[in-house]
Amino acid sequence: MDQPGRDDLLEWRASKPANFYTAVPGLASALALRMKDNFSPSLRERLSTFGSDVATVIEPAVQILERNREFPKLRPYDEFGQLVEEIEFHPAHDEAARVAWASGVLSTPLNFEGAFEVAGLFFLLSHVGEGGQACPIVCTIGLRRALEHRASPALKERYLDGLTSPDAALALRGSQFLTEVQGGSDVGANVARATPDPMSPGAWRISGEKWFCSVADADLFALTARSESAPSGTKGLACFLVPRTLDGVTPNGFRIRRLKDKLGTRALASAEIDFSDALAWPIGELDQGFNIAVSELLNTSRWLNAVGSTGIMSRTYLEASSFAHFRQAFGAPIESFDAVREQLAFMKIETAAALASTMALTELVAKIDEGTATSEDLNLHRFLVNANKYVTSVAASDVVHRGIEVLGGNGTIEDFSPLPRLYRDAVVFESWEGTHNVLCAQVRRDCVRLGLLDVVTEWVRSELATVSASLAPDANQVRDVLERLEPELAKTVENSVNSDANFRRQLTTLMRIVQATCLLRQGDQPSSTGAERAVGAAFVRLHLVVQDFAEEPTWLPLVDEVLG
Repeated sequence: MDQPGRDDLLEWRASKPANFYTAVPGLASALALRMKDNFSPSLRERLSTFGSDVATVIEPAVQILERNREFPKLRPYDEFGQLVEEIEFHPAHDEAARVAWASGVLSTPLNFEGAFEVAGLFFLLSHVGEGGQACPIVCTIGLRRALEHRASPALKERYLDGLTSPDAALALRGSQFLTEVQGGSDVGANVARATPDPMSPGAWRISGEKWFCSVADADLFALTARSESAPSGTKGLACFLVPRTLDGVTPNGFRIRRLKDKLGTRALASAEIDFSDALAWPIGELDQGFNIAVSELLNTSRWLNAVGSTGIMSRTYLEASSFAHFRQAFGAPIESFDAVREQLAFMKIETAAALASTMALTELVAKIDEGTATSEDLNLHRFLVNANKYVTSVAASDVVHRGIEVLGGNGTIEDFSPLPRLYRDAVVFESWEGTHNVLCAQVRRDCVRLGLLDVVTEWVRSELATVSASLAPDANQVRDVLERLEPELAKTVENSVNSDANFRRQLTTLMRIVQATCLLRQGDQPSSTGAERAVGAAFVRLHLVVQDFAEEPTWLPLVDEVLG
């Protein structure tokens, strides 16, 4: 029997990329802009190799886990009744881990090129969603940074080699347990206690409950706790390192209550964990605990959360655009229909914007790691690491939702495409490391305390000043919107009453200005394609031009150019 529809689907499956790096030229373009001469041929080769590994090894492994519902399982006791509190995984999970760790994402040096290498590798990994590997890698990178920057020489000597190993079978995995049931994002309400250990000078004992513990299978836990003499609020929190076991078998003073049954990131073990006299060592000075948790752990996660959200968007566009090419309806490929093309163009524009702003943030991380960041760089980083996480995670859920619409009913089928998995993961990414309101409120407080608005607006103007005359009309539109927004933002920041909701809306517009600026810079490179230039122009007209509802949106005539 002739079944052209099924034949079309088989062609679609056969067309899927075997290398996500070569399938997404925008990554190389964004890296070239921000890295300049540091974007070496050797880095390009490492990214290409890993792009192939993600597509041909990690993605099939994650498919097995999702298709067969082979998710983490808690094994509290071994076969002899000994307490072990182990998490068991399917062999496909271990195969994905082997390839992910072998990429070197955890062993890159903390310098300028290293920050971009981490971002590039993590972007490619996130084309599978979280996949059971992304969160452990992020948490391990964050813990490594905390130890390198803040820990005692003894703690570094004991654990850093394991945290940077490219061998998944030998590596130490890190995690960060900050959330408690009574506080959530209000970390200052945490009540976990720390008491000095009388038998081990310099060591402490931790007791209390941690409510949301992702990477519950980790070898090393970073967590916050409060000593009896410490003040209330975040000022009284210290940051500690808790090994999973002291003898290789027995849990170090903790019990896992249960594994979380989450909407997304289902291949990742998240748990509720009780600690009772767990032996721990401080990371840095006790009175710097909250600062360490934010600057080393949370800020690392927020940076890479944005990278991950961007990878999810990129994979969604690849799936939806190729499906639209092969899927026939009403006698034509659905990519020929204006409404579908508009959806695809929107997805491509949002993906490019997220990648552009996140690579601008990565440049600041790279300067900090290199030790060349100015005070303006540090303040701009403080703004972007929070604001960029907010806008990229919101955009990711929207983009995947649109991708599912392009696939129609097929888009809701779990084993038809990765889109249901990516959608669930994107929603979880939105809540990780601070909800939208929490992040926006943090940005507002920083604007009040540190005057960040002036830093951001001056940076935008300096970036736009480098854009060539050919893009001047769009650059001028961005400047005009910024000039209209600035006084309103200043009023909102200065108004201490009922201003948070309004600030969130204005911050969204400010981040659209930032993203437009980054896209115009990227489209202005000599190597940029017509599609890249069109993406920047379309983004400006889509988000920063107010139009009459009776008129056709001015970005729509650019759809064909955007889609290339």
